[in-house]
Amino acid sequence: MSSPPSIEVVIARAVGWVLPGTVIAASGLLISSEGDGSLGLVTLHLTLLVAFGYAAAMDMSRFPHRPSFVHLGPAGRWVATAALVIALTTGVVALVTLASSAALRYAPSMQFLQLLSALDIAWVTAATLIGVSWLTNRTIGLAAAAAVAGVCVWSIRSYLDHVGFGADGGWVVDASALMRFVVPYDTASAVLAVAVITFGSRRRAQAHTTRAV
Repeated sequence: MSSPPSIEVVIARAVGWVLPGTVIAASGLLISSEGDGSLGLVTLHLTLLVAFGYAAAMDMSRFPHRPSFVHLGPAGRWVATAALVIALTTGVVALVTLASSAALRYAPSMQFLQLLSALDIAWVTAATLIGVSWLTNRTIGLAAAAAVAGVCVWSIRSYLDHVGFGADGGWVVDASALMRFVVPYDTASAVLAVAVITFGSRRRAQAHTTRAV
């Protein structure tokens, strides 16, 4: 029997990450916290979410050895395949973030910030891992993704350390602080992610075309 298509394998792997992730997230109920704005707790929580997304992306990105979406052009097939892995990784992280933030009893605005931060970091991490791996090799891709994730977590922590928390432990929105601590790094990581996926897909398509010839 032939092996299932890459797209089916990736989706199956994503589903496999959801259940243990949500179960682990529920353990936040055991932590004595009322979401009172602990910088250490919020940073640790975000770091664990990012690590979870990194591990999921590392696992799911191992499977697309050939492109799906054959109705697209050569490079487009690889872009779409990468987009599938990125979307599934981000979706899994979203579910775990929602469950764990609720379990930790964050203020609603802080739950929203954690969700935005985790999703933003998840997609750029997955994209960087895949794109750089296709351009160079998997070891460099893993290292680049870890570096991007680390910088993004640091930027969010720096922002929260600067503005503090609201009276209920919620997110304090400060436009100038966002422009200083978050937006530059967020923009740079997004540009990097799009660039490496674009050029990595082209290189992947060229390599497969050469082997086919």
